[in-house]
Amino acid sequence: MRFIFKTSYDQDIRLARHSGYVFWYGLLLAALSVAPFVLPVYWSSLITMTMIYGIVGLGLMLLSGFTGLFSIGHAAFMGVGAYMQGVLTAQGWPFPFALAASMVSSAAVGAVVGLPALRVRGLYLAIATLAFAFIVQEVIVRWESVTGGNRGMAVGMINLFGWKTGSPIVFYYICFALTVLTTLGVLNLLRSPTGRAFVAIRDSEVSAQSMGVTLAYYKTLSFAVSASLAGLGGALSAHMLRFITPDQFGIVQSIDLLLIVMIGGLGSIHGAFFGALFLILTPQVIALSKDYLPPAIGQTVGLQSVLYGLVLIAFVLFEPTGIYGRWVKIRTWFELAPLYRKNLLKRQRRFQKTERLT
Repeated sequence: MRFIFKTSYDQDIRLARHSGYVFWYGLLLAALSVAPFVLPVYWSSLITMTMIYGIVGLGLMLLSGFTGLFSIGHAAFMGVGAYMQGVLTAQGWPFPFALAASMVSSAAVGAVVGLPALRVRGLYLAIATLAFAFIVQEVIVRWESVTGGNRGMAVGMINLFGWKTGSPIVFYYICFALTVLTTLGVLNLLRSPTGRAFVAIRDSEVSAQSMGVTLAYYKTLSFAVSASLAGLGGALSAHMLRFITPDQFGIVQSIDLLLIVMIGGLGSIHGAFFGALFLILTPQVIALSKDYLPPAIGQTVGLQSVLYGLVLIAFVLFEPTGIYGRWVKIRTWFELAPLYRKNLLKRQRRFQKTERLT
């Protein structure tokens, strides 16, 4: 077992806690760097979608896991980013500028949606975000002159200052670079005073306000940053799918995004990517296993939704900390064996959320 003796505050906020982090994450980045050249195009596209949903999951994790504000209409921010990207690309905007405009527009909408968070919380806030999602979807449907309405909108190729490309490999590396940048950005945000204010609001709004944290400012900022990441993911998914419709950003998509943070592990950066991996791979596993299941089960309509519901119930009942929480328990067992006790981690419920989730 590795023991870390901290002797300075700089060591406490360091991104890589020890050399093992550098080795394993470096190995992961190296594997992802060569994946398009060693894997079939189909599997590379699945990794690309996982990275896109990982970016959106980071935004929702920042809002729900680290600020304590829940949103059931987060797919609406993806829709704003996707349609903004489609419109600007059709007008000839370079890809980086269109991507930045999509993030800014989604952040502006997120800041407006964050206003109800100043007065309501919990279930009432979730209902408010759900109502907003329906409003955005209705606007997209009715504004046919811009969005195409129910007919949908075709999204053009990536325009890199005059060089247009539709290569899956180029798009893979764009998503890979943006995933790394957004992950580092969120990590640095969380160890800054702003990130610590988010966590303080999550743990206790009264205590945070008594320490000088302006609730209105930080709640609105959390919604804006979370929405900007969702807009980034929506813009990337628009280029990935090449055709977008209002149904792609409805309530079902919002529930899928909520599954990412709940199943992945609420309050952890790793959980956003574990949840995205679960969301992308589960339909593939179901499709591959249908031939081996009885026809009464394999051919059932809505099998994927039923499985999602059962998995969510199982995690809520037996593993509330999600996939990442289970991984922490497995890692702790290997580190402490044979001295590991069965109820070792249950004792941590006595501590605050901040101490449990670090």
